Amino acid sequence: MLFNPEQIYYHMIKVLAKVLGFISLKQARNISLFIGNLLFVVDKKHQKIIVNNLTLAFGSKKNNHEIRKLGKKVFAHMVMVVFEIAWSLSLSKEALFKHFKIKGYSNIKNAFEKGKGVLVLTAHFGNWELLTVTAAMIRYPLNIVVRPLDFMPFDRFIYNLRTRFGGKIIPRQKSFRSILRSLDRGEMVAMLMDQNVDWYEGVFVDFFGSRACTNKGLALLALKTGAPVVSVFMVREKQGFTAVFGPEIPFINTGDKTRDVEDNTGQYNRVIEEFVRRYPEQWFWLHQRWKTRPYCSLPKESEK
Repeated sequence: MLFNPEQIYYHMIKVLAKVLGFISLKQARNISLFIGNLLFVVDKKHQKIIVNNLTLAFGSKKNNHEIRKLGKKVFAHMVMVVFEIAWSLSLSKEALFKHFKIKGYSNIKNAFEKGKGVLVLTAHFGNWELLTVTAAMIRYPLNIVVRPLDFMPFDRFIYNLRTRFGGKIIPRQKSFRSILRSLDRGEMVAMLMDQNVDWYEGVFVDFFGSRACTNKGLALLALKTGAPVVSVFMVREKQGFTAVFGPEIPFINTGDKTRDVEDNTGQYNRVIEEFVRRYPEQWFWLHQRWKTRPYCSLPKESEK
């Protein structure tokens, strides 16, 4: 039998998840606060990213002490996400459902009744990995557009987590046709729209008062298919989780494709920003959201 390190790593991840799954959510919160405070001190790289991002977003309203205090909560939130994933794997589907509530169900129901499938706008907010639980509860077929993770054993673990209740994964690269087929079948297609992209993949639209390069794929799909766009965010609360489905986001269609894509993408950013402002500690501030800048340096004549 050949030695397969990836298989070993995968099983190590499963064992670790099983061990962490024995820890109650109440205990996990206390542990997460402790680890979050510790990481804020020792992980200088991500501390700097978080503080810079929070300052850009809230610097006019929060002082440095408040920014750093919030930054510690962000670290604790990310640790809690790991504990919650492990906890969720320790429960049956029926037991897990008892910890989840759905708000705005009529919004997703009305969107489905249009018969064009539904484009779902979401973000790395709350525990986004548990959104598949909500899809199983409302019994609408779900497809998730994601970029495969670089570390294959962990990618396999996350793939199994996301598909355990029947959800399907669409790899982001060359995903357009797969998404169209899913919509033709009248299914949900969820897209995480809160991460930086390269200039050729996105458009620059406002996010917390600064222009952020944002994936234009959702706007292009809505323009091409006429499928309604509905947002959903998984909010962590003291007693479990609430999946909040927002009302359908009206599509701006003036006939100017370039402008329409930009304006609709700007709408999607505003929806995400609204939720992040309400629960700032539950967003993924570790990501360099404003990394791509809205300019391009042309090569000098001598460099051509």
